[in-house]
Amino acid sequence: MKITTWNVNGLRAALGKGVLDWMRQYADDVLCLQEVRARPEQLEEQRSQALSGLFPHSTWNPARRPGYSGVATFSRGRSLESWLGMDDDRFDDEGRVIVSRFPSFLLYNIYFPNGGQDNGRVPYKLDFYAHLLDICDGLHARGESVVICGDFNTSHRPIDLKNPRQNEGNTGFLPEEREWIDRYLEHGFVDIYRQLYPERVQYTWWTFRMNARARNVGWRLDYFLISPQLVPFVQDVVIHDEVLGSDHCPVTLQINDHL
Repeated sequence: MKITTWNVNGLRAALGKGVLDWMRQYADDVLCLQEVRARPEQLEEQRSQALSGLFPHSTWNPARRPGYSGVATFSRGRSLESWLGMDDDRFDDEGRVIVSRFPSFLLYNIYFPNGGQDNGRVPYKLDFYAHLLDICDGLHARGESVVICGDFNTSHRPIDLKNPRQNEGNTGFLPEEREWIDRYLEHGFVDIYRQLYPERVQYTWWTFRMNARARNVGWRLDYFLISPQLVPFVQDVVIHDEVLGSDHCPVTLQINDHL
């Protein structure tokens, strides 16, 4: 089973940049998109039909504010059930969470908040991290297996961004943001890419400015955090840093679906 997470930085724009070709070639089972910034009825009919042909089942959670945020989960097979949000209007108005139940795990497709250029949204971001972890603690206590994927908007360690020293005061690498990734790991989650590849330097996001992508001046912001009982069934995690169409690249979890 292949599950891909991808912040597409506007789905309509990404579809206009040929990302459907990559979707056809890669043949995911589940595709989790963030920052779609659209509702399904806003897609051009031809592209909407092409997307539906690849993924017959879809769940959308657009933000209340038009053209902002939003997540969508596409799959070849139907999930057992799905729901939106985290039962908290502070976060759910921004369309940041879709949960899908598959036979062996719950899949969280999440677009974590950005702290803002002036760091003014950092408290909101940290509250989001805290609320989600409370939910996941409850799920783990009930014996559920959980996969969290998406744009975490935080680089965890210095290896995860090109210029850590220069970014210590910027959102995405603030100590209080990084501490929340630590806390998820302390509560049992595994950053499965980093466990598989402890020394590998790869990024998933590059600013559009200063020719950053060509120079590979990037950040690893897109993750799969998984429950420890799922680790033995993971075959690989692939960062597709060669794939264009957004300022982020897709990341794929390959996991045995016969757990």
